Amino acid sequence: MSVEMSREDFEDLVGQALEEIPDEFWDQVENLVVLVEDDPPADQPGLLGLYDGVPLTERDDYAGVLPDRVFVYRNPTLRMCDTDEEVAEEVRVTVIHEIGHFFGIEDAELDDLGWG
Repeated sequence: MSVEMSREDFEDLVGQALEEIPDEFWDQVENLVVLVEDDPPADQPGLLGLYDGVPLTERDDYAGVLPDRVFVYRNPTLRMCDTDEEVAEEVRVTVIHEIGHFFGIEDAELDDLGWG
């Protein structure tokens, strides 16, 4: 089973998830854009989110580069959930997980923290 949800409502959930991130983290965020896409790359059909960029822990001379990107993929998220509440929670986990990568946190540590 899957959930039907408009793109606008899904984007609102992403916005709500971003609002949950504490200000002390946002104060360190520069040059990052969060995007909602309907589908992930064809070779990763079940992917819910993706961080594309250079984590803060690996930056040195970072001036003049394109923004890092966090993608949240709508269709696979909707396919894996049975209720709107499950979608909201999955979006929240995905957003926090991908923002964690921006800060240089690896998958294993995010899993240990409950954001896998």
